[in-house]
Amino acid sequence: MPFIEDILKYRSLSVVGLEKNTGKTECLNFILSRLKDRGIQIALTSIGIDGESVDQVKKTHKPEIELQKNTIFITSEKHYHEKNIVAEVLNVSEQYTSLGRLVTARAKGRGKVLISGPANTVGLKEIIRDMEMLNVDITIIDGALSRLSLGSPAVAESIILATGAAVSSNISQLVRKTKFVYDLINIEEYKTSIKDELLNKTKGIWAIGAEGNIHDLDIPSVFLIDKNKEKLFVYGTVIYVSGAISDKLLNFLRIQNNIKDIVLVVRDFTKIFVSPQAYNAYLNRGGTIRVLLRTNLIAVTVNPVSPEGYMLNSEKLREAMSDSLNIPVYDIKKL
Repeated sequence: MPFIEDILKYRSLSVVGLEKNTGKTECLNFILSRLKDRGIQIALTSIGIDGESVDQVKKTHKPEIELQKNTIFITSEKHYHEKNIVAEVLNVSEQYTSLGRLVTARAKGRGKVLISGPANTVGLKEIIRDMEMLNVDITIIDGALSRLSLGSPAVAESIILATGAAVSSNISQLVRKTKFVYDLINIEEYKTSIKDELLNKTKGIWAIGAEGNIHDLDIPSVFLIDKNKEKLFVYGTVIYVSGAISDKLLNFLRIQNNIKDIVLVVRDFTKIFVSPQAYNAYLNRGGTIRVLLRTNLIAVTVNPVSPEGYMLNSEKLREAMSDSLNIPVYDIKKL
């Protein structure tokens, strides 16, 4: 079965949509239905809220998440009480969300449920760890690439990216946009013994010294770098930005005389909010970008139908996407 065997190599998986209405939920339901007869224990949660039947932005119909019997799921108290499924409560966490505590339960039959998990990366990592203690073989995360999300799908060992006509009605442009995200997902990991210490830095800009020492540069935001440039390279040219990076930062760094020595480290690919032009200009000048958390991209799925109703040619789209990415590309409805 396409990409299912690859999924089974990992203990955790994020299914992420490049934008809304790219077929992420259909992909998730496909995976859940294909794994149900594999004799493995599956757990499911989400970054924030997902599973609603109507898209809250486009007001279009969305496929609901359908759980198979014995699937463990983690959702908020509010959505647990609203579920359309018989379930056994396994645990009520001390983790709080805006919709109440997180409930871990086991489905006693097939049914539909709204999944609203932790909103941040720390909470997701805690859930993945807890699921391993429950002998879960794979934890699946309904992920998000949104700038508004504090949770990162990169906490999972593997990822599937859903893209499609909702991103662009032009195949060439759609492929280019997807390829850029593909490149970001595949940024190399920054190998260091102080990874956990860096991940605990939630604010500011830090320098990583040659001996692995971490130095606070006392620069609270990337938007203030040009006013604090004399501080930036006091401890070397390896810089860790705990938050998001933008074009402004890359454009500033690429004009520095020591650009070929600069290594910009970020938490993970979802922290990179830059244009392809600024990103490529930085790399072409000799700059380097690395991530602390890197996930393995298993496959890309495409939804050739847009929310507005127009349809791309599925075969041509898959062929163009596969040629560009050099990775398996699937239309779930064709499988």
